Amino acid sequence: MSFRLQAAVPEEAPVIAALHTSVAENLTNRYGKGHWSSAVSEKLVLAGMRTSKVFVARDESGAIIATLRLTTKKPWAIDKRYFTECRTPLYLHSMAVASGLQQQGIGRLCIEEVKRIGREWPGEAIRLDAYDAEAGAGGFYRKCGFLEVGRVTYRNTPLIYLEMLL
Repeated sequence: MSFRLQAAVPEEAPVIAALHTSVAENLTNRYGKGHWSSAVSEKLVLAGMRTSKVFVARDESGAIIATLRLTTKKPWAIDKRYFTECRTPLYLHSMAVASGLQQQGIGRLCIEEVKRIGREWPGEAIRLDAYDAEAGAGGFYRKCGFLEVGRVTYRNTPLIYLEMLL
């Protein structure tokens, strides 16, 4: 499978919210209740579209199978001191691949697209945080070439900071 991430449009917010909620439910069923267990509303997706660029990946039929957000605005849980100094970091948020399609390479393809988009932005680095828990995606991001730059606890939530220089 191959695809290019496409910018999401507001009319897709209900589908994106349903995808996030489905993934959260799946994680909760597998790992128990945690910070990953929250349902996502259409209103929250639309707010994300106002403050960042939301992207989607589609299958051959056009159905949305993955989504993520990129922004230049530092998220609340990120402490810049842990990261390589640069002028234009991009922050990756809210990446989700449909539960039934995980571990088929779609997430890796999304990261390859994030790298392409990041270079075109132009950005110098991609930064993110992942839950420091079994349900977290830190291992996935490391396999995709991100480097762990720190571990912190923010508001009682253990996090792993990861970075990829572009």
